[in-house]
Amino acid sequence: MKAAYIDHPGPPEVIRYDDLPVPQLKETEVLVRVGAVSVNPIDTYIRAGTVQMPLPKPYILGCDVAGTVEAVGARVTRFKPGDRVWGSNQGLLGRQGTFAEYAAVDECWLYPTPATVSDREAAAIALVGITAYLGLFRDANLRPNETVFVHGGTGGVGSCVVQMAKAVGARVITTAGNEEKADLCRQLGADVVINYKQENEAEAIRRFAPEGVNVWFETLREQNLEMAVSLLAMRGRLVLIAGRQSKPKFPVGSFYVKDCKAFGFAMFNAPPEEQQRAAEQINQWLKNGKLRPVIGRVLRLSQAVEAHRLQEQNTLGGAGNLVGKIVLEP
Repeated sequence: MKAAYIDHPGPPEVIRYDDLPVPQLKETEVLVRVGAVSVNPIDTYIRAGTVQMPLPKPYILGCDVAGTVEAVGARVTRFKPGDRVWGSNQGLLGRQGTFAEYAAVDECWLYPTPATVSDREAAAIALVGITAYLGLFRDANLRPNETVFVHGGTGGVGSCVVQMAKAVGARVITTAGNEEKADLCRQLGADVVINYKQENEAEAIRRFAPEGVNVWFETLREQNLEMAVSLLAMRGRLVLIAGRQSKPKFPVGSFYVKDCKAFGFAMFNAPPEEQQRAAEQINQWLKNGKLRPVIGRVLRLSQAVEAHRLQEQNTLGGAGNLVGKIVLEP
């Protein structure tokens, strides 16, 4: 099979696209004929060696996958050949990734793909959708009529936060860097979109939510926690998912006197049962049209080097020339 893999960490140019053996199934694994994968920042961090994890050699890149079941291991009970599935949490903690024509995935990390959802869409929603769900509902316990703020409403996680919050009847404030992105945020359901290049964020948030926001979902790698905490409502919740090297000032006094809570998490630490619950709700929203992925670029799997460059330009370089997810197809 063709696969995009590395023999050692390094820049995007270390990615090779060549033949590797089709993986042999373990008893609880499913062999997925890959229809689509998507690129996440964590993929680039692992490839670059900035996030240290045990890596099989050669190491196939990629967390997310969607495709069709080709074969199942002896103890698999939830899927059969011909089923369409999607999943995430691959290429992590010693597991092989998904950037290949076939991927062997433990059935605990796979979910049925709704008939109305394409492989392209399912792959694009996987990691970012589960991340948004865990932050909003497992941790922050978002409720109807509350107010959510999230940076970057057209980003992978940000666009999911906007839509999921609206799906349960919350109000949403988000940011965008130009009018095109702002229009997309409104289409996704955002009540207020702040052009962070032209407007004062804090003032705009206070105008819409004078009592403060109930959930601040922070997606930025460099955070202004003094502003975030000042804008939290009584018993507000702060969700942090990015910025491994970030060491911002934290205003303890103004945080604890409002009975606030902070949650930090990495999606891949969540056990299978928590990710399963997230996936079940994601599938419901996909089926009823309340959730859709934002896909910015579709490339071939053979263009994995280009895809990683583009992701890094935006995640690390702030290029701003990517809206939503990069999807690759074999």
